[in-house]
Amino acid sequence: MLSDLAAPAPGTRRAAARDLADHPEAAMALCERLEVETAPSVRAMIFTALIKLQTPAVARRLARFLRSDDAQLRNAAIEALQEMPAAIAPHLQELLTDDDSDIRIFAVTILGTLRLTCAPDWLVEVIRRESHINVCSAAVDALAEIGGPEAIEDLEALLDRFPGDSFMKFAIETTIRRIRGQ
Repeated sequence: MLSDLAAPAPGTRRAAARDLADHPEAAMALCERLEVETAPSVRAMIFTALIKLQTPAVARRLARFLRSDDAQLRNAAIEALQEMPAAIAPHLQELLTDDDSDIRIFAVTILGTLRLTCAPDWLVEVIRRESHINVCSAAVDALAEIGGPEAIEDLEALLDRFPGDSFMKFAIETTIRRIRGQ
């Protein structure tokens, strides 16, 4: 099956990826195939297999694709990571403090969908320390979905950090109203 991952026919590669979903030892080979696979249906099957095989090692490998210039690959990696909360959780703190603001935004986006009990606290920590407005904006959006009353004070403080940005003001005020149930 591993050799079929490199077969010329996409159908053969897709079938191999599907069959390898039952073999945890094949997880890294599937991750490696994503680095060169161009057929969308094969990529989709590989991601499906990796979601089934999810481990922290798989999540770490998929997180590498957050740096990809290939938007479809990057977005598929984000979607796959959102399906593996226990596997990506050990890596999120590292992603949330990455030097690249885009990676931090992706990490916030992933975190906001995971529904981990620690997620709201981690998002509040992001808005406390983050200086990049787009990362803060992503965290505010995520808190609108999963934040609780404990986030309101930090959201209000964030208003003071970006006083001239009308979009940020609107997003924060909307999030606070949503949290309060208004």
